[in-house]
Amino acid sequence: MSMNNIQVFQILRDTMAMLGARQKVLARNIANADTPGYTARDIDQKSFRRALESAMGQGAKGASGLSLKVTEPGHLRGPAGASGAPGAQFKVIQAPDSETSMNGNSVVLEEQVSRVAETRMRYEAAAGLYEKSMGLLRLALSRPGR
Repeated sequence: MSMNNIQVFQILRDTMAMLGARQKVLARNIANADTPGYTARDIDQKSFRRALESAMGQGAKGASGLSLKVTEPGHLRGPAGASGAPGAQFKVIQAPDSETSMNGNSVVLEEQVSRVAETRMRYEAAAGLYEKSMGLLRLALSRPGR
């Protein structure tokens, strides 16, 4: 079984890819803080979140659709209709900050730095979950008593 077939790892990888792309976009915003007419940008997190929720089978009810793979007749069946996690589906949108300067620049450094810190914390949390999940998988695959 490939790691790509385990949905939790795919979701975490996609999330980390989105957060990495967001860091790049925010870094460009900071680099263009003095560029006349520059409009701040960000990743469209709502569309990415919708793609992840649909991949996990979450409808309006919010019920998780992460399914269990049935390899033996005695296994319990998980919810039907769950699909794999999406590839990294996100787009860059214009997201002006709270102020626009006289030269038309809409980058507020304090807001951008705050978003960078928030994105870093979210990335570290996803990476930590990935690492812990790998540890649990290794533990499950190891021989008893080792």
